[in-house]
Amino acid sequence: MADSAISSGLAGIKTGLAIVNKSAQDIATAPVRAQEGEVDTADLAESIVGLQAGENQIEASAKVVETADEMLGTLIDTTA
Repeated sequence: MADSAISSGLAGIKTGLAIVNKSAQDIATAPVRAQEGEVDTADLAESIVGLQAGENQIEASAKVVETADEMLGTLIDTTA
């Protein structure tokens, strides 16, 4: 069970990092795209929201991994 929770948490962290990376890339390239007329404020706002959502996902997933680690430690202590 703890192994499954750790795997889920790590997958969530990986997904969150992908969201953060994409959002950061979109924000970083916004000035260049704006000069080319390819970006509007709605796109930039969406990227900022995506950045925050990715951060929230990473934090939540890290808590899942932390809790699973604590459960595993307690289980090991109990059986020792």
